[in-house]
Amino acid sequence: MESSDGLQIGAPLRPDELPFAQALVAEAGWNQTADDWRAFLALGKVLAIRAGGEVVATAATLPYGGRFAWISMVLVTKRFQRRGLATRLLRQCVADIQAAGLVPVLDATPAGREVYRGLGFQDTWSFQRYVRDGASAAGERNSVPQGLAIAPITGAEWPDVCAYDAAIFGADRSALLARLRGRAPAVERIARRNGRIAGFVLGRDGRVATQVGPLIAEDDETARALLAEALGAVTGRVFIDVADSRRDIVAGLAAHGFVAQRPLTRMLLGRDRAFDDGRRTYAVAGPEFG
Repeated sequence: MESSDGLQIGAPLRPDELPFAQALVAEAGWNQTADDWRAFLALGKVLAIRAGGEVVATAATLPYGGRFAWISMVLVTKRFQRRGLATRLLRQCVADIQAAGLVPVLDATPAGREVYRGLGFQDTWSFQRYVRDGASAAGERNSVPQGLAIAPITGAEWPDVCAYDAAIFGADRSALLARLRGRAPAVERIARRNGRIAGFVLGRDGRVATQVGPLIAEDDETARALLAEALGAVTGRVFIDVADSRRDIVAGLAAHGFVAQRPLTRMLLGRDRAFDDGRRTYAVAGPEFG
């Protein structure tokens, strides 16, 4: 549909337009890669606004397990900002999600949070992005607590990892996890205690940093051990998005050379209770994926 100012509104992003989408990411200084956009195209939808054949704004939705759908990648190039394009796309995303009988969910920056609250979204819990630009200040300690076994995730274990994750995330996201798997293979670890899964961690390569997460664990001790293994396997810049409630992990990040970059809030529309298990969620996959 073409608007009165000549903009083409809302048609889905095409695979051949990924360079435009990635240019929006670079302009915003975000971390996503073309592989992340391909995940949205394959598993969800990306709405776009075009001007003169160029994509100038996007918003993505990603459904999970027939329960809820993520909204993210709301980007507008600078010369088209302050025209209401982001809000227009966001409203279309919400309408599409609700028409499918799902609950809209998103992770908001402080500025975005005020916009989303005006649309009826409610806060559930908060987290922070932490950044490490170089090697750990203290070095990684890879000692594993007695009774806990940590090892790379094997193909045979993968279905169990996805089932474990679904019970904690609140929906099956195995299709997404499969697309993240292998992008930072040195990070991927599973923890077992008495033969049972006690946690796992994944990661992925990014445009400007390696993203560590999700990090799911039964307790702080397991989370610390998994995180030490993951961070010890990564060189260069690292992002990790850790729940504010995980104070023990947050305190330990400083010893690994991390500093807080920005706060985020998980928000839902039409529901005031999170789907995920906050007791076992330590770090999210990222605000774009949940």
